[in-house]
Amino acid sequence: MKIYRVGGSVRDELLGRAVQDHDYVVVGATPEQMVALGYQPVGKDFPVFLHPTTREEHALARTERKSGRGYKGFTVHTSPEVTLEEDLARRDLTINAMARDASGTLIDPFGGLDDLGRRCLRHVSPAFVEDPVRILRVARFAARLDFTVAEDTLALMRHMVETGEADHLVPERVWQELARGLMEARPSVMFALLWECGAMPRIAPEWADLLDPKREPGRQTLAWLDRAAALETSLPVRFALAAHRAGDALPALGIRVRCPNDCLELATLCARHITAVRTAPLLDAAGLVDLLVRGDALRRPGRFFDMLWIAALEDDIAPPHFAPRRVLERALRAAQAVDAQAVASRHAGPAVADHIRAARIAAVRDALQP
Repeated sequence: MKIYRVGGSVRDELLGRAVQDHDYVVVGATPEQMVALGYQPVGKDFPVFLHPTTREEHALARTERKSGRGYKGFTVHTSPEVTLEEDLARRDLTINAMARDASGTLIDPFGGLDDLGRRCLRHVSPAFVEDPVRILRVARFAARLDFTVAEDTLALMRHMVETGEADHLVPERVWQELARGLMEARPSVMFALLWECGAMPRIAPEWADLLDPKREPGRQTLAWLDRAAALETSLPVRFALAAHRAGDALPALGIRVRCPNDCLELATLCARHITAVRTAPLLDAAGLVDLLVRGDALRRPGRFFDMLWIAALEDDIAPPHFAPRRVLERALRAAQAVDAQAVASRHAGPAVADHIRAARIAAVRDALQP
């Protein structure tokens, strides 16, 4: 039995990047041997075990054979006879198909080290076309590493789109990869590559045109995304920044990519109110209170001010210096200081909401006095 460290940790180590997790491949062992050594089995689709002390994942070497459409359409074969090279050959990119043995020696049967030097993403084998998730993974790695994609690999990605393999992507996996890509240093690279290979209109047609790098609105949105990444904004902010202009198509987009509620809610809030918040410095106290209420700022101020971050990014203004933000912060503090229960206790009946609104307007008017 031999154990090799494989995949992302080897790649990131060679790039001088922080290594987050270590994955291992075990060659020459059976599941029974692993259990006897104290490893805990956790794999559902193929044998994966947790190390008895480090809890790091150790997978038995395996091969895969295409047996259906989509990323689940594979038959997995494991046995002690499967070699390390056979296991590495099933991986997506050469830079992810390297290993180190127990002595630290690099094992690189597919030229991953050379591709790291060339800053190039290249597929390991023609079997790349068998898993449509690889389209998204390549785009995500391009956004993370700012690498180019080899022409023959890009051709395979286009082929997967043209033959309909990309149509079998599962929404949950689409979101998993898109979310990771949105949180990379250059999210624009991911979306530009998905457009270049033709996948973007298939993955999310409601969203696609907003991110088309060949059109000015798309180029502008992609630039905003990279700026949001540089400012280390949250995933909901980046998603909403990219998606809120989908407007009425947002519910369909949310269903298609299975994005979390906080992402979709912020995008929807922006679609409805981001234009209005830009007018805040021109509004009187009543207008400000009504805007805060419509935007649910009294109940969820954090989400409301995320919308202001997005507006500032789009206007190319540093968010702390965004004039509507300064006005709305003062107005919100004043409105929150109003004791709505005390007002309600003095004004029972159907007009109580009007009295609370009036009290908030008076408080905001006083707060904004020069």
